[in-house]
Amino acid sequence: MKPYYWESQHGNFGDDLNLWLWDFLLPGFRETHPDVLLVGVGTVLNSALLPKEGRKLVLGSGFGYGTLPDMRDRDLWDVRSVRGPLTAARVGVREELGIVDPAVLVADMPEFADQPKRIKCAFIPHWESAVAGLWPVVCAMAGLHYIDPRGEAKDVIREIAACELIVAESMHGAILADAFRVPWVAVSTSANINGFKWRDWAATVGVDPTARRIPISTRAEAIIKGASFWGVDYEGAGQAAEADTVAVAQAASRSRLRSAAKQVLAAPSTLALWQASRAEPQLSTDARLCERKERLYAVLEGVRRHYL
Repeated sequence: MKPYYWESQHGNFGDDLNLWLWDFLLPGFRETHPDVLLVGVGTVLNSALLPKEGRKLVLGSGFGYGTLPDMRDRDLWDVRSVRGPLTAARVGVREELGIVDPAVLVADMPEFADQPKRIKCAFIPHWESAVAGLWPVVCAMAGLHYIDPRGEAKDVIREIAACELIVAESMHGAILADAFRVPWVAVSTSANINGFKWRDWAATVGVDPTARRIPISTRAEAIIKGASFWGVDYEGAGQAAEADTVAVAQAASRSRLRSAAKQVLAAPSTLALWQASRAEPQLSTDARLCERKERLYAVLEGVRRHYL
């Protein structure tokens, strides 16, 4: 058996954690059932992503983009749990199988235990925002620590666990913060951020997925997202820019190093991010999170009996 995950060319810790989380949760799974694909953390229930052939074991995956694959053949699709009730409804399985995103179990790994709280407040953007945004500079001006979601997954997670407060545009930034009992504030820079998957997860742990709006920080970021920046609308430019994302981001990086004007243009982003860091944060209750984790561990025990 091998794990499936969506691999961003830029890196994204919320997807990359699949590379080692399942070895902790299901030791030895790689040595058995080579014909089975373990479909785990991520918004990957998408016909454009998953191979049509072969058996799949679904453990906590979510829907949110594209179209669902045909999952009616239960001999090929063993759906043990999905991210939340919205995904369960779309897939056509019982609502109680929408347990929680498996990333919450990262907090139970011994290597992440007892992280000292060394960061007052940090911002973790969506990976798309990180590609071409000015967010490290914006964070410095707003007095926040910047966490790059494209970093090595374990390093990103240790930083999250070391915070007293997280401002999260990255959904897995919020999920991991909540799992480590770090209060968090949800924000969004554009309509590109998928509300369905946030609501799906939020329903499982009883939190409010409503995000505060933060203005986009650079023109390059607006182009990639097909959004507006300082009154100029780049809607429809996103697809054209997508193939050249790296070049746009590199150009933006060179520009911000040599021009203070970038910081001036990012002033609305700085103010909004500073305000978000002082908003009332939220956190699921200990009881609700514990109940969801216990249900997911029960599912994993069933998987062990059946497959291992």
